[in-house]
Amino acid sequence: MPTYDYRCEKNSRTVSVQHSMKETIKTWGELCQKAGVEISGTPSDAPVERIISGGISLPIASASATLPMAGCCGHPTSCGHGH
Repeated sequence: MPTYDYRCEKNSRTVSVQHSMKETIKTWGELCQKAGVEISGTPSDAPVERIISGGISLPIASASATLPMAGCCGHPTSCGHGH
């Protein structure tokens, strides 16, 4: 099962959790329950955002390749920073 990082803007925390690619986590309460961490005063309905990072490695004919996931801002096409 893949590991995903989620960030909560309300408390500036990032939490890693494993779940299937089909599963969606939208709130701090859902994230805490799935990760087994304390809510610690943050409202359970506070939104969380999955952080897109690095890439994934896939076996291709006995070799592996890294596939980019997104631009520097996490947007799949361009970051908009004009770099």
